[in-house]
Amino acid sequence: MSDSNRLWWKHGIVYQIYPRSFMDASGDGVGDLEGIRRRLGHLAWLGVDGLWISPCFPSPMADFGYDVADYCDIDPLFGGLADMDRLIAEAHRHDLRVILDLVPNHTSEAHPWFQASRSSRDDPKRNWYVWRDPAPGGGPPNNWLAIFGGSAWEWSEATGQYYLHSFLKEQPDLDWGNPEVEAAMHDVLRFWFDRGVDGFRIDVIHRIAKDPALRDNPVLDPAGGYGGQRHVHDENHPDVHERLRGLRRLADTYPERVLIGEVYLFDPAEVARYYGKGDELHQAFNFSLMHAPYSAKRMREEIERFQELVPEEGWPNQVLSSHDAIRHASRYDDPQHGEGRARLLAMLLLTTRGTPFLYYGEEIGLRNVEIPEDRRQDPLAWTLHPAASRDGERTPMPWEPGDGAGFSSGHPWLPFGDDADTRNITCQKEDAGSLLHLYRDLIALRRNTKTLERGTQRSLAAPAGVFAFERTHRGERVVVALQFGDEELELDLGRGRVRGGISTRWGSELPRDLEALVLGPAEGMALLVDS
Repeated sequence: MSDSNRLWWKHGIVYQIYPRSFMDASGDGVGDLEGIRRRLGHLAWLGVDGLWISPCFPSPMADFGYDVADYCDIDPLFGGLADMDRLIAEAHRHDLRVILDLVPNHTSEAHPWFQASRSSRDDPKRNWYVWRDPAPGGGPPNNWLAIFGGSAWEWSEATGQYYLHSFLKEQPDLDWGNPEVEAAMHDVLRFWFDRGVDGFRIDVIHRIAKDPALRDNPVLDPAGGYGGQRHVHDENHPDVHERLRGLRRLADTYPERVLIGEVYLFDPAEVARYYGKGDELHQAFNFSLMHAPYSAKRMREEIERFQELVPEEGWPNQVLSSHDAIRHASRYDDPQHGEGRARLLAMLLLTTRGTPFLYYGEEIGLRNVEIPEDRRQDPLAWTLHPAASRDGERTPMPWEPGDGAGFSSGHPWLPFGDDADTRNITCQKEDAGSLLHLYRDLIALRRNTKTLERGTQRSLAAPAGVFAFERTHRGERVVVALQFGDEELELDLGRGRVRGGISTRWGSELPRDLEALVLGPAEGMALLVDS
C-alpha cells in the first residue's frame, strides 16, 4: 500500500553516480548515460529511491564537467538529450527519481555566454561575469584567491580587464547580481524540470553571492595560500539567501522537486542557515562526518550538532563519501577491522535521522585506488599537488570478475583496484553475508520501519567507544548501538524486549532484551524493541 505522506527526497535514500565511472555502454572506456540506464536494475534491487548524476553537460572537461559549456544539453562523451530522456523515463518506471548536478557559480570559458562577454566591454553579456579594472597600482583588483590555486583573477588582454574565477581560470564566475543571469539560470531549471528531472544537487551554492564592493579578504597567514585567508567577502554573502528563495519558489511550482545544496562551509550553524524557514534549500549537505575521526564520541557529537541546528522546517542528511573525498572505507580502514568498520558505518548512515546519500561502490566497500602518475586525470594533481588528486575515489565500478570488470569492453579511463576480481557486485551478490547484502537489508529495514525513515532521535548513555541512540515514531521504537572499539564488550541499554532487527555481524544472534547486549569489535545492532 502506498504512503501518500512519504516524500522520496526526505524519507528515502539517494545514490550518487559519477557518470564517467559507473558503466560504459559505448566501449570507449568512459561511463555514459546508456550505461547508467542499463544498470538501473541494480539500484532498484538495492532499494534506493533516487540517483544523483554528477555533471554530464557539454564541457571541455577542464574540471570533468564542472566547467559547463551548455546547461541545456548532454556532452557527446555521455550520449545526448535522447539518452537522458530514456534514462529519466526508465528510472521513473523503476520508481527511481533523477537528480542532476547544477553548477550555477561559474561556467566554462567555452560557454557562449562567456565567449560573448570577453569579446568586448560593450557586449550585452559583458556584465554576466565579474570584470574589473586592475588595482590602482596594477595587478588583480583584490587579494581573493582561487580554490584551485593562485589568484582568483585572470587578465584578459583583449579588453584590458580581469575576470573572476573561484576555481580554475577556465571556470569564470557568473555575476548573480545581474538579474539577467538569475533569470537565465531559472530557465535552466525549468528546461530540466519540464523534461522530468526531479531535482538538483547545486554545486558550491554558497559562492553565488559575493561582496559587491569586492573588498579584500582578511589575511591570517600570508604564506597559507587559500587557507590563509578568512573568506568573508568571496563566499557566503547575505544576498545568497534571497537568490535561494527565488530558486525555491521556482522549484515549488513543480510537484515533489528538490534542491540540495553543496554548502562547503565548516561551521554547521552557517550551513543550517541555507534552509531558511523552509523557503530556501530543501537540504544542505552535512559534511561533518566526512571530516570526523573514527570515533563514537565524535560521530555522536557531529550528528547531534547538525540535528539541533537544522530548523524545524528543514530535514537533515548524512553522507560519508563523495567524488571529492577519500572513500570512507579507505579513510577508516584498519588491517584487522577494516571490513567490520565499513559494515558499522553502513548501519550508522542508514539508521540515523536524515536522508542518507550513498556514493557508488560504497555498497561493496570500494576503496580508493592508487593512481600511477602517467594515468592521473584530476586537474588538482597538476595545479595544486599530486596528493590533492581526487582520481582515487572516482575509479570505475567493478561489476563482475574478469577483464573490464563488467564496466567496459574498452580501456577504462582510470584503473581498477587490485581486488576488483573479488570486490565486485556479482561476487557480493552471490554471498548473503556480504557488505552488499547488509546495505540491502538495512535499506529494506529502513523502508519498512517508519521510525527509521522519519522518527525522532535521542542519544542513549553508553560505555566509552559506543554510540547508542533511540529512534521513536508513533509508539514504535528502534534502538541502535554502534561499537567503535576493538574489544568485545557488554552493555545495558535499559528495558525493552527485542522483536527483530539486524546485526552488522553476519550470522550473529540478536539479544532478547536491551539489558544484555554483547557487541564485538566494530559491530553494530539496530533493534526493533517492544517497551
